[in-house]
Order: sequence, then structure tokens, then C-alpha cells
Amino acid sequence: MATMLKKSLFLLVVALGSVVPAFSKNAPGKLNQKAVVVTLMPTASEEEASTYITKNLLQKHYRKVAVNDSLSHEIFKRYIDNLDGSKNYFLASEVESLRRVYGSRFDDELLAGKANVGFSLYNSFLKRAREKMRYMKVAADTVHFNFTTPETLDLDRKSDSWPADLGQLTDLWRKELKYQWLNLKYSGESDKTIRGALAKSYAIRLNLLNRQKPEDAFQAYTYALTTSFDPHTSYFSPDEYQNFQIDLSRSLEGIGAKLQTEGEFTVVYEVIPGGPAFKNNTLKKGDKIIGVGQGKTTDIVDVTGWRINDTVKLIRGKKGTIVRLKVLPASQGGRGAAKIVELLRDKINLEEQEAQKSIILQNGRKIGVITIPSFYLDFEGQQQNTGNYNSTSRDVTRILAELNAEHVDGIVLDLRNNGGGSLEESVNVTGLFIPYGPVVQVSNSAGGKTVLKDEDSRVMYNGPLAVLVNRYSASASEIVAAALQDYGRAVVIGERTFGKGTVQDLIKLSRPDTFSAKQPELGEMTLTIAKFYRITGGSTQHKGVLPDIIIPSMIDATTIGEDTYTSSLPWSTISPSLYQPTVSLNPKEIGELRKIFYERSSKDTQYQAYLHDLNILDQIRKKKTVSLQDSAFKTETETMKRIETSWVQDTDSTKRDTNKDAVLNQSAAIVADMAMHQAGKR
Repeated sequence: MATMLKKSLFLLVVALGSVVPAFSKNAPGKLNQKAVVVTLMPTASEEEASTYITKNLLQKHYRKVAVNDSLSHEIFKRYIDNLDGSKNYFLASEVESLRRVYGSRFDDELLAGKANVGFSLYNSFLKRAREKMRYMKVAADTVHFNFTTPETLDLDRKSDSWPADLGQLTDLWRKELKYQWLNLKYSGESDKTIRGALAKSYAIRLNLLNRQKPEDAFQAYTYALTTSFDPHTSYFSPDEYQNFQIDLSRSLEGIGAKLQTEGEFTVVYEVIPGGPAFKNNTLKKGDKIIGVGQGKTTDIVDVTGWRINDTVKLIRGKKGTIVRLKVLPASQGGRGAAKIVELLRDKINLEEQEAQKSIILQNGRKIGVITIPSFYLDFEGQQQNTGNYNSTSRDVTRILAELNAEHVDGIVLDLRNNGGGSLEESVNVTGLFIPYGPVVQVSNSAGGKTVLKDEDSRVMYNGPLAVLVNRYSASASEIVAAALQDYGRAVVIGERTFGKGTVQDLIKLSRPDTFSAKQPELGEMTLTIAKFYRITGGSTQHKGVLPDIIIPSMIDATTIGEDTYTSSLPWSTISPSLYQPTVSLNPKEIGELRKIFYERSSKDTQYQAYLHDLNILDQIRKKKTVSLQDSAFKTETETMKRIETSWVQDTDSTKRDTNKDAVLNQSAAIVADMAMHQAGKR
């Protein structure tokens, strides 16, 4: 069974935007320039694609949704939130007006396979987007700010109201400009260069808005439509699907990272093991790319609000060339000063995507660490039975034999940041640690259930075992962690996993064979068709896997995970499978390990320093507002930079000092405790 276990890398570009009439005569920042009026209309191919999108959603999606006004209003709300999640484009009165005009029409459009309402709303959104960019450009050229005044900007306006009038709206814009000024200042720019950089950025973004295409509106509309069914169902235009195929092959010369769009930002969704970004170790999942420069000295181009395809074209390049990325670090919660990441483009080293081993000496015991970046399988090689095809389970089998030969006292299976991959391989890897039995259950939309089992009785390793996970451990990773936990075979350490317990299929939107082959392609869809369930009967969906021993990470759990999506499928249960738990661990023994961990870690200066910095970072992230007073902004920025710098590993991937990894060290110590406990039982 093939699964799409990660959120698609190329999503829509939600650039700016909204509606409303031109500024009134007394409105702050009145602009006399007339906007270029461009009315976007769906193309013939997009109208045709709409009918196939509707057909697949209603006939094949796991969630059976009633197409009525309730769904229509949900699509409308999602669309508005996608276009103006920061609530600094629409006025409250306009949102209500749009709701009255469009709110009840999306269900009719869906049934008819049309996109006219989506385009109408997007055209209104473009008008206000242009007005804002003209305002910001003029203000960047002329306004002189007072940075000694105590003033704040609300960075998380999701729960706030839309502005009541143009005065409130333009005041938000003024504060946003002031915030961007401070960001540039503490990214190394001078006051002299900041003004020009901002004005240039806004001019470029205005030009982009004036060159919007029907594809932009169609992508924005279909994204709101498909994600109203669930967050992992999406539509790819023909161009986007070409990029998706390139990503799956991972053979293009570039930086080795998956990208997606979030609001007006291009965001790093995954750093691919073996690629330049992975080796450099300065680009992280969740980082927002706001600028791209070629070589060491050329100007960095602001790419905020760009189509993701256009941003990707700037980032890709020939092997041996340098690209500079200006990013807002995820570790800083997307706030604070930007940093420059310099990468040497190269081919992705596939070997470094494979499972790797290392050994940590902990409490006088040798603890093996098996790091699995993803669950990979060469399907073609397997089918042809070449004998040397790549697969996670084959590599882990080899590593286990090597660790057994080195007489390790325990093993940590490191699945942190592992977003999934081959379902078959997740079952096979689990089977290396248990005698036999069910590993995961898969339920389809019709209620049918398939139980995937470990069919062979061999156990490659039966000693002390821990599975290390974090919030980025998803899908196939959660299957392995859940199964080993349910069997009592391993202690799960870390933090609650992502919670993606759904299966996606990739569907080509194809015309009947009677149609001419010369017609344009219609695109592809990823469609959620099934759910995963643990052998105990509970789903991994939404809730994820809860560790036995919790060790937090630097990941912001409030913004990452299935439960952060408003349309995610709910947690549910089915009947459990018949399985025989192992005798490796019982609840009492896990409780003892937890107690020992808390006692030891409370005296570990490295781990306590880690928790101290994490606490400070969490306090900063929880703040909805950021100070626009120079001195306060500087203090907060320097604090975040210090925390990030203190926990960046050695950039030489071949010489990484695992003693710098507080979480991994603690995990190894727990396994050492398990080894000591089991030795005592013998």
C-alpha cells in the first residue's frame, strides 16, 4: 500500500490581501495612485479540473461530508483565514459583507464543479493587497519612526477582531512597518540601507501582485476547498506536480530541502538527510525564507509573498555554486532578527539518507544509537529482486548485527524528525524487535479493516530498547513507536508525536480516453483514503503517541502537529487486534525508570541548562505581542539568538559531538538504567 506520509511540499501561494474600496479622503496614508485592475477568471482547464476535484472529494475521500450551507460557510471561513490570517487587510464590516454575498454559495459551486465564487473573492482580495503595498512603499520612503515610544505589535491576531475602520487598519500597517524596520536593524542593516531595502521590497511585492495569474486564484481557492475535508488533501497544478516529482526523486542539484507556503512565507518543511542543508546544519525545519541571494556578494532578493515555484527557481542551481538564504529561524518562533544561511549547492548524498549508527558510553555501558531519517524503500529494486536494493529494514538489520557484534548494552532507536515514508518498511522494522504479530491496522472509508503483521518469527535484537521521538515524528514513525510501546517492547522517550494517522493516495485528474491527448494536463490530487490504528484499537490520528518518559524539545508544539489543523480527522477507535505483549517492560518498571530519570536529570547541569533555555524560549513564544521599543526589542532578540546558538550542533556532520545533545544523552542513560535493571533481574 502506497502512502503519502507528508504534507505536500508545494502548496498554494497565499500572498497578501483583501478587499474594500479605495482609501477615503481623510484616511491615513491616502494614496492617489490608481491600482492596476486585473480581473482574474478561471481558465478552461481549471474549470475542467474543478469537476474532477469535486468528483474525487465526494466519492473517494475518507470523510463523507454533507454538501450544504454548513460546509459552504466552513470553506468561506477557511478561505478568508488563509487570505487574511493576520487580520490586517479586511475590515470587520467587509468580512460580514463578504459572508452575506459568498458564504452560502461555495456548496453550490462545489456540486457544479465551478470556481467562480473563489475567483470573485480572490479578485477583491487582490485590490486591497495592492492598496496596502502602495501604502507601505510610500511610508517606507517617507515616515520617520520614534523607537523610544513604548509600543507593541500583536503578532498573533488569529483570535483578534478585524479592524473596525481604516484608521485602525493603517495603524496596524504602520506598526508592521516599524517591526520590519527593527528586524532589519538587528539583522545587521544600517538605518540608511533599511529605508531603501523596505521600499524596494514593497515595490517588488506590488509588482508581483500586479502580475497575478488565474493559477494563483485557483490554487488559493482549491486549497481552502480541499483542506476543508482534511489538511492532507490538496490539489497540484501541472507545474506544481512537476516540482513534486522532482522532490520525490531527490536527485536535483540544490540545497536538499522541501519547501511549502505558509501565508506569505516560503517555509522549510524538511531538511533532507545527505543534502547541503543537512550537512551545513544551519537551516532548520520551520525556518521562514524571506530572501535569496546568488553567490557570496550579490544582493539578496526579498521573496516574501512570492509564488513558491518562483522562490524555488532562485534557490535551485548547479552543483558547486553558492546560494544565500535570509531566514527567520523557527527556534525564535518566526520573530526576531533574520539570519543569513550560506549553502553550497550539491547533489544529495543518498547514503546519508539511510539509517546510521553510533555508540554512546553512558554510566559505563555501551549504548547503540540507530538514527532513521525516513522509512525508505526502492520499490522498483524490490520488485525486480535485485538483491541489493535500498530499504530501511535491510539497513537496520545490518546495523543490528554490527551492534550485537560490538556487545552493546542497549539501543536507542532515534526517530526524531522522521516524517514517515514506506508503510511496509515501518512494519518490517518493527518486526526486527518482536517475534511476530500485528503491527498496525488500516481502516478505509467503507469500514473495511486490514491488519498488517510481522510474519516472521526472528528477532534481531531482544535487549533494552528505547524509541526517541519528537513533535516532527509522524505517520510511519508513529506506527513503529506505537507498536513497540503496545507490545511493551520499548520505552518511548521524548514528546508527543505529530499525530498524522491518515493515508493519502496520489490521483491524476484524467479525462476519459475518448478525449484528445493534446489537451492540457489537469493536475493531480493527494486524497485521504484511510486511517491508521494501533493494535490496541486507538488511532494515532490527532493525538499521536504519548511517550512513557517526557523530554521536551525546542519545537513549538503549539504550532506543529495534527491537532493544530482545524480540519484534521478526529481520534477514534476500532476493535483491537489479537497480540501477545512481550515481557520486556511492564507499567511498574516504566514507572521506576521515570523516577530514576527525574532524579538523575535534576542533577545534570547540562540538561538543566537545556530546560532553562527552553523555558525562556517558551515564555517568548507565548507572548502575543512584540515590543516596538528599540531597547526592549534588542534585549529579546539577543536572548533568542543566544539560546539558538548554544544548542546548534557541530556543523561537521562527521564529527558531531553527541555529548552536546542533552536529549539523546538522557535517552541513552535511560537505556543504561534498563540494562542495569534487566541484569539485576537475571
